[in-house]
Amino acid sequence: MNEIIKKNGIKFGVIGGLFSVFYIISMYVVDYNLFINIWLGVTVMLVFLTIGVFQLIELRKSLGSFMTFKEGFTGYFIASLIGILISTSFSIVLFNVIDTATRDLIHEALITFQVENLQKWNVPAAEIKKAIDDMKEMPQFSTLGLLYGILKSLLGSIVFGLILAAIFKKNKPVL
Repeated sequence: MNEIIKKNGIKFGVIGGLFSVFYIISMYVVDYNLFINIWLGVTVMLVFLTIGVFQLIELRKSLGSFMTFKEGFTGYFIASLIGILISTSFSIVLFNVIDTATRDLIHEALITFQVENLQKWNVPAAEIKKAIDDMKEMPQFSTLGLLYGILKSLLGSIVFGLILAAIFKKNKPVL
């Protein structure tokens, strides 16, 4: 693997991971209900997307103004993987070692939020009960739930990575 791509991926993975730790700590300190705020989640996702855009711009410059789709995607994927692992490791320690009580409060708030939303959409009671049972079976902030979240985050990152790599690729001209 190209050393430039690896260094770029590690640098931006650490930046993304540290940003994630910062916003988790911020929400934890301010109010645990922020963990279920949809608009805050969308904002954070846009910040990660912005970090990815800057990463690929810097990567292309570092590669001499030309970058293949594979190089762009590889760099983005490395950064995403590192950032997700940093964030998840911190969350596991915070919510499953340091403060399990807050993990449980967040879980109950998520269930309440989900029930209210499903009721707004007139979802039948049997389906609401099934959704709640599924949430109770694997709480989102439990160790297993956070590890499962790695897969979901990676899938989302792969989609964004494919799109961004296609946008920012620039092949060398054929002479």
